[in-house]
Amino acid sequence: MSTVQATAADIAGQIGMMWEVLKAPLLVPLLKSAVYICIAMELMLFVERLYMGIVIVLVKIFMKKPDKRYKWIPMADDDLEIGSADFPKVLVQIPMFNEKEVYKISIGAACNLSWPSDRLVIQVLDDSTDPIVKDMVETECLRWESKGLNITYQIRETRGGYKAGALKEGLKHNYVKDCEYVVIFDADFRPEQDFLRRSIPFLIHNPEIALVQGRWRFVNSNECLLTRMQEMSLDYHFTVEQEVGSSTHAFFGFNGTGGIWRIAAIEEAGGWKDRTTVEDMDLAVRASLKGWKFVYLGDLQVKSELPSTFKAFRFQQHRWSCGPANLFRKMVMEIVRNKRVNFWKKFYVIYSFFFVRKIIAHMVTFFFFCVVLPLTLLVPEVEVPIWAAIYIPCIITTLNSVGTPRSIHLLFYWILFENVMAYHRTKATFIGLLEAKRANEWVVTEKLGDTLKNKDKSKPVKKSRGPLFGDRILPQELGFAAFLFFCGLYDVLYGKRQYFVYVFLQVITFTIAGFGYIGTIVPS
Repeated sequence: MSTVQATAADIAGQIGMMWEVLKAPLLVPLLKSAVYICIAMELMLFVERLYMGIVIVLVKIFMKKPDKRYKWIPMADDDLEIGSADFPKVLVQIPMFNEKEVYKISIGAACNLSWPSDRLVIQVLDDSTDPIVKDMVETECLRWESKGLNITYQIRETRGGYKAGALKEGLKHNYVKDCEYVVIFDADFRPEQDFLRRSIPFLIHNPEIALVQGRWRFVNSNECLLTRMQEMSLDYHFTVEQEVGSSTHAFFGFNGTGGIWRIAAIEEAGGWKDRTTVEDMDLAVRASLKGWKFVYLGDLQVKSELPSTFKAFRFQQHRWSCGPANLFRKMVMEIVRNKRVNFWKKFYVIYSFFFVRKIIAHMVTFFFFCVVLPLTLLVPEVEVPIWAAIYIPCIITTLNSVGTPRSIHLLFYWILFENVMAYHRTKATFIGLLEAKRANEWVVTEKLGDTLKNKDKSKPVKKSRGPLFGDRILPQELGFAAFLFFCGLYDVLYGKRQYFVYVFLQVITFTIAGFGYIGTIVPS
């Protein structure tokens, strides 16, 4: 026994000597450089958030609302004497893929839009691979067609181009040639009846406007903590980012649904392209470079569903992080060389819209707070200024909370959760920038609809926890939990900075995520 203990002590001593030998000449300079880089990225993000905060306050106080900045005349009521000739013909596209739980929602909402039926063309673009689901969707379309609606059920032989391919194919049919505008609703979106009457006047009376984007609202935001976290992030995006972009540069990223396009603008921009997983953003940037303007209407709200399972949310975030980085790689020089937009708009698109929000924001969150800061606990020679470690992050977080005041009490957990998701987003960002293997991976976000509500409520439902080892166990998250636990424990035993409080809370969050105990667990 004594021999074993002596051997273990020798090994520990040798490891300690190697650590001391490598630390001063190699690890300390590298870690110091990493700290400086992270602080620089943090300051870039801080300035961006501060700028956005100041602008949104000025917009709310001094700037006129969109219906005052642009010409907006309400649509006349459709009556029997004048008919519907004054109403432009509008195409409604509803792309879907195996949407068993929610397909009726968007079809029903589209068919109930307040618009003359002879001036409305509804197109259900069904790429479903499940024959049962395809039959259900087609039957629903036929049901509405029997009520006098001009609704068409379209399928393709292949899913080439995914959503972009379906939308592009839908515009080729002869029966849509007379349509001037196209509005897009994903399968879980349910617009209000007056959606077209409130948005189309902007396009009719302002020929320079290409896009009118509505704001998403979420019917299941209270379902679980995961959906509350998403609501906080997305509310900031709509309340601040979209509003600021619309008010200052008449540019923002199309959200892919809940918006209406001028078809001529789509055609001039080159149509839908499937070169990235963010076909909506791709089209928006190209249309903006042609000189088209966009309008965001914060009070034009469209109800939708948030992904409530952690697996669905991870896939969605991969697509939303990888796609913009990949698009930035493909378009940055095209933006630089463009002659139709001014320097400041180019700077806004390249630096603010793409570089800081789509790349730097993910990287600094992950590297600084999940890697570099914990490593400094092991290397006390490297210090992080308290303003960089605590004060600036607190200000950034506070600015992010303006979109959802009702969830301000969840801010601290939101920070910990966002740090976990920053790992996935950073990985996806690098995949997009390097155009690696999963750069064009497209996984449709799973929607549950009323799946859980419609279960037999007379019997308590026991939620399935799944196998002990399966797709719910995430080794990478658990690996980061172990790394952070070691750093926190070292700080407790030998450190003086007392960052272990934050580190251990982050360990708990990574562990919860690693075992899949986030979001709704669907009963088997």
